[in-house]
Amino acid sequence: MATLYYGSDTAPIFLPDRLMGYIKVIASTKLRRGESFTFTWTGTEQDPGRSTIWLQPSIPLRFVFESVEPEQLVGEYLRTLADQSNAASGLVIDVREWEVAEKATRSPARTPVRSMRAA
Repeated sequence: MATLYYGSDTAPIFLPDRLMGYIKVIASTKLRRGESFTFTWTGTEQDPGRSTIWLQPSIPLRFVFESVEPEQLVGEYLRTLADQSNAASGLVIDVREWEVAEKATRSPARTPVRSMRAA
Protein backbone atom coordinates (compact mmCIF):
# COMPACT_ATOMS: atom_id res chain seq x y z
CA MET A 1 0.00 0.00 0.00
CA ALA A 2 1.14 3.49 -0.82
CA THR A 3 0.74 6.39 1.56
CA LEU A 4 -0.18 9.99 0.83
CA TYR A 5 0.66 12.62 3.42
CA TYR A 6 -1.51 15.70 2.88
CA GLY A 7 -0.42 19.05 4.26
CA SER A 8 0.08 19.03 8.03
CA ASP A 9 -2.51 16.28 8.55
CA THR A 10 -0.95 13.48 10.60
CA ALA A 11 -3.44 10.84 9.40
CA PRO A 12 -2.06 9.45 6.13
CA ILE A 13 -4.17 8.24 3.22
CA PHE A 14 -3.53 4.60 2.23
CA LEU A 15 -4.18 3.44 -1.33
CA PRO A 16 -2.81 0.65 -3.55
CA ASP A 17 0.60 1.48 -5.06
CA ARG A 18 -0.60 1.39 -8.66
CA LEU A 19 -3.63 3.58 -7.97
CA MET A 20 -1.46 6.05 -6.05
CA GLY A 21 0.87 6.12 -9.07
CA TYR A 22 -1.98 7.47 -11.21
CA ILE A 23 -2.94 10.01 -8.56
CA LYS A 24 0.67 11.17 -8.22
CA VAL A 25 1.01 11.80 -11.96
CA ILE A 26 -2.30 13.67 -12.16
CA ALA A 27 -1.65 15.73 -9.02
CA SER A 28 1.90 16.67 -9.96
CA THR A 29 0.86 17.64 -13.50
CA LYS A 30 -2.07 19.78 -12.39
CA LEU A 31 -0.23 21.39 -9.47
CA ARG A 32 2.77 22.19 -11.67
CA ARG A 33 0.33 24.11 -13.90
CA GLY A 34 -1.08 25.94 -10.87
CA GLU A 35 -4.43 24.11 -11.16
CA SER A 36 -6.38 23.15 -8.04
CA PHE A 37 -8.89 20.29 -7.84
CA THR A 38 -10.68 17.96 -5.44
CA PHE A 39 -9.83 14.30 -4.97
CA THR A 40 -12.58 12.10 -3.53
CA TRP A 41 -12.20 8.43 -2.66
CA THR A 42 -14.46 5.78 -1.18
CA GLY A 43 -14.10 2.17 -0.18
CA THR A 44 -10.89 1.98 1.83
CA GLU A 45 -10.45 -0.12 4.96
CA GLN A 46 -9.56 2.84 7.19
CA ASP A 47 -12.22 5.17 5.69
CA PRO A 48 -15.32 3.13 4.77
CA GLY A 49 -17.27 6.30 3.88
CA ARG A 50 -16.33 9.06 1.45
CA SER A 51 -13.40 11.44 1.89
CA THR A 52 -12.46 14.51 -0.14
CA ILE A 53 -9.38 16.69 -0.08
CA TRP A 54 -8.69 19.95 -1.89
CA LEU A 55 -5.40 19.88 -3.77
CA GLN A 56 -3.69 23.15 -4.55
CA PRO A 57 -0.05 24.15 -5.11
CA SER A 58 0.41 25.65 -1.61
CA ILE A 59 -0.50 22.40 0.22
CA PRO A 60 2.47 20.02 0.54
CA LEU A 61 2.03 16.41 -0.55
CA ARG A 62 4.29 13.44 0.03
CA PHE A 63 3.78 10.14 -1.77
CA VAL A 64 5.38 7.04 -0.23
CA PHE A 65 5.28 3.79 -2.18
CA GLU A 66 5.82 0.27 -0.90
CA SER A 67 7.44 -0.78 -4.18
CA VAL A 68 10.89 0.52 -5.12
CA GLU A 69 10.12 0.32 -8.85
CA PRO A 70 7.57 2.74 -10.34
CA GLU A 71 4.26 1.19 -11.35
CA GLN A 72 3.47 0.67 -15.03
CA LEU A 73 0.57 2.99 -15.83
CA VAL A 74 -1.92 2.63 -18.68
CA GLY A 75 -2.09 5.79 -20.78
CA GLU A 76 -5.78 5.47 -21.63
CA TYR A 77 -6.79 5.15 -17.97
CA LEU A 78 -4.49 8.03 -17.04
CA ARG A 79 -6.21 10.24 -19.64
CA THR A 80 -9.63 9.21 -18.28
CA LEU A 81 -8.63 10.20 -14.74
CA ALA A 82 -7.04 13.44 -15.96
CA ASP A 83 -10.25 14.38 -17.78
CA GLN A 84 -12.25 13.56 -14.66
CA SER A 85 -9.99 15.76 -12.54
CA ASN A 86 -10.93 18.71 -14.78
CA ALA A 87 -14.66 18.25 -14.10
CA ALA A 88 -16.53 20.21 -11.42
CA SER A 89 -16.76 17.03 -9.31
CA GLY A 90 -12.99 16.57 -9.45
CA LEU A 91 -11.22 13.22 -9.36
CA VAL A 92 -13.52 10.58 -7.81
CA ILE A 93 -12.34 6.99 -7.23
CA ASP A 94 -14.11 4.06 -5.60
CA VAL A 95 -11.16 2.02 -4.35
CA ARG A 96 -13.13 -1.25 -4.10
CA GLU A 97 -14.33 -0.96 -7.70
CA TRP A 98 -10.82 -0.05 -8.81
CA GLU A 99 -9.34 -3.11 -7.07
CA VAL A 100 -11.89 -5.44 -8.72
CA ALA A 101 -11.18 -3.96 -12.16
CA GLU A 102 -7.43 -4.11 -11.52
CA LYS A 103 -7.57 -7.81 -10.60
CA ALA A 104 -9.59 -8.55 -13.73
CA THR A 105 -7.09 -6.81 -16.02
CA ARG A 106 -4.02 -8.28 -14.34
CA SER A 107 -5.12 -11.91 -14.07
CA PRO A 108 -3.71 -14.15 -16.80
CA ALA A 109 -6.01 -15.29 -19.57
CA ARG A 110 -7.46 -18.64 -18.76
CA THR A 111 -7.65 -21.38 -21.33
CA PRO A 112 -10.57 -23.75 -20.87
CA VAL A 113 -9.49 -27.22 -19.85
CA ARG A 114 -10.98 -29.90 -22.06
CA SER A 115 -11.97 -33.24 -20.79
CA MET A 116 -9.77 -36.07 -22.00
CA ARG A 117 -12.50 -38.73 -21.96
CA ALA A 118 -12.25 -41.67 -24.27
CA ALA A 119 -15.02 -41.75 -26.86
